[in-house]
Amino acid sequence: MASRAKSTRHLTVALIGNPNTGKSTLFMALSGVRQHVANYPGATVEKKVGTMSHGDLRWSLIDLPGTYSLAPRSLDEMVTVDVLLGRRVDVEPVDVILCVLDASNLSRNLYLLSQVLELGRPTVVALTMMDVAESRGISIELPELEARLGVPVVPIQASRGLGLEELRQAVERVSDQPAPARPKVFPEIFQREVDSLESVFIGPEAVPQTPGASAKIPDRFLIERLILDRDGFLESKLLESHSPAVAQAVRTARERLLAASCPIPAVETSARYQWAHDTLKGITRSNPKKTEGVGDRLDTVLTHPFWGMLILAIVMLVMFQSVFKWANLPMEWIETGVATLGGLVESSMPEGSLRSLIVEGIIGGVGAVVVFLPQIMILFFFLAVLEDCGYLARAAYLMDRTMVRFGLSGKSFIPLLSSFACAIPGVMAARVIDDKRDRLVTILVAPLMSCSARLPVYALLTAAFVPNRPVLGPFLDLQGLTFFSLYALGIITAAVAAWVMKKTLFRGGSTSFVMELPPYRRPLLRVVLYRMFERAWVFLQGAGTLILAVSILMWAALYFPRLPEDVTKPIHEKQTQLEAAAETAKSQNDLALAAEYEEEAGKLAGMLAGEQSRYSVLGRFGRAIEPIVRPLGWDWRIGSAAIASFPAREVIVASLGVIFDAGPEAGEGADSGRLRDALKAARWPDSGKPLFTPAVALSLMVFFALCAQCTSTLAVMRRETNSWRWPTFCFVYMTVLAYVGAFLTYQIGSRIG
Repeated sequence: MASRAKSTRHLTVALIGNPNTGKSTLFMALSGVRQHVANYPGATVEKKVGTMSHGDLRWSLIDLPGTYSLAPRSLDEMVTVDVLLGRRVDVEPVDVILCVLDASNLSRNLYLLSQVLELGRPTVVALTMMDVAESRGISIELPELEARLGVPVVPIQASRGLGLEELRQAVERVSDQPAPARPKVFPEIFQREVDSLESVFIGPEAVPQTPGASAKIPDRFLIERLILDRDGFLESKLLESHSPAVAQAVRTARERLLAASCPIPAVETSARYQWAHDTLKGITRSNPKKTEGVGDRLDTVLTHPFWGMLILAIVMLVMFQSVFKWANLPMEWIETGVATLGGLVESSMPEGSLRSLIVEGIIGGVGAVVVFLPQIMILFFFLAVLEDCGYLARAAYLMDRTMVRFGLSGKSFIPLLSSFACAIPGVMAARVIDDKRDRLVTILVAPLMSCSARLPVYALLTAAFVPNRPVLGPFLDLQGLTFFSLYALGIITAAVAAWVMKKTLFRGGSTSFVMELPPYRRPLLRVVLYRMFERAWVFLQGAGTLILAVSILMWAALYFPRLPEDVTKPIHEKQTQLEAAAETAKSQNDLALAAEYEEEAGKLAGMLAGEQSRYSVLGRFGRAIEPIVRPLGWDWRIGSAAIASFPAREVIVASLGVIFDAGPEAGEGADSGRLRDALKAARWPDSGKPLFTPAVALSLMVFFALCAQCTSTLAVMRRETNSWRWPTFCFVYMTVLAYVGAFLTYQIGSRIG
């Protein structure tokens, strides 16, 4: 190891620690902006890798997920162990483990450190929260602690840069030294069983049954974990190439330990905490007369069943309103910029498929992604502030009692609330949920919250087809009740869906969670901004490319095949004549006549666009599926508009404007009078009856309230789960829900009249 560091002048350092120990702050302080974020191949665990230089040595920093234990029970939890043991080909072998411990809670933190030391890798301890420990009257004899652990212990305050140079020197020093001795944590009888299994792995009984196959001998740490693994996860992963005799030897070892009053896995907890107690005995002191701190007094209010919930409601209201309102102006700037760029390209290129691809497919596709950035950044600004100050844990604690009734934990509350503004930041915010099942269920139901993209659909159809009739005098009318009902529909459906999923696909124990409330801290602006911009970049990098690809595909489906020239030529000629007549009228100062000519030209453009839509692949597909959507009260035109809006819900308004020949500016806003008139004037071709009725409008709104029509959300789901399995499942189950809901709405509504 030493020769490698000297010859290549390169050092790979892995950071590990309990949640809320300041590990991420230390990682950022060491690596700065020289870092990137991705997922480990084959896992949903996020990989943060940074670089730094110190003297003539270049570091690669790996920020591992916060964890309380190195006891893998899933593929995701196995990632950390594999990285530390050098078992992953996508990560450089780790030279030094940097274990971050909270000085104010050393006894609990030493549980993880005991496992880290058993890995047999050079290790350095970074001791954080020294100021918190002092405020609680806790003192630690650091030289004696370092001597007992056998590894360097460096007190730091990463947010202020204190102790970082000493930490760097300690890391580089141990990289040239032998690994520390493994601590004797378990009783002697357990160690003898580990020794016995080590001999089994190199004996003749370990030879694999398949000719030519090789059986890799696990590290001693993994042999310990095999004995302690009662769920069978490690056995299935580590012993698949070994003979059945090895698995039988593991089970026999457990039976002998049980007979010797050393039950598995209970022995681990008692042994590790006893080791921590013995390590700290006589070198830590606390002041028993320490009075109640400010944090304790704050907790009596912020975690109170009534006052705590009231304060939480105010905090969430401010955050929700900020995400929903503050983002409007920058989103308008982005939309204007995208439209301006599209206009410049359109004016500088000749008409044709290439121009349409660039303007509508590429620029429009990128704009559809970038426009969400303000919401992403504002949401994660608030989340970073709330997490850094310690309030986020209190909010999750307060909401746990309510959320557990639907099979979720309190940590699902904030992601679901965020989804009312946009499901994308809501799905991304679900990463604060530790339990994998709860995290997946939250991600899968988050799109059921009525996001802002649904508002144009609700507003257009409600204004056109729902009477403005009072329900509660001047306080509530029928249109307002319709809006409320659509939002309530999403909330109720999400609660039921979560309950069903936790009873079927994600069955497990109680969703109540036990968590340690972190100390209150003043958020650091540098850390908050870093997290905000990090999530923004991850969003653009992970979802942008997928969105762009789908946008181009949808453009092609609407653009090809082109109408024959004998159809388009007469219309283009008539448009040209009308535009020339409008210019002549303007030159004669007859503005009314010019406006009339321009309106006629616009109608022709809308008619041509509608014909092209019907003639396109998407239009033909719409006609093919008309028998499927007829039970919802829709014809092929509504079906085509719904299909066109699957990349993004808000596209439905513009799609309806094109398909129903409402003119080029129809669909630019939900209050477009021309589009409302066009929808009201639409007729069934066979009967001449109005196509849109209140029942049809409600059916369409219910469909949009329940359907997963957002490629951005599905793309982010794929990035967060590292698989297309769950986005596909979400799309299918929500589409089925939407169809059934729209069907019942139309059938019942049309009978009521």
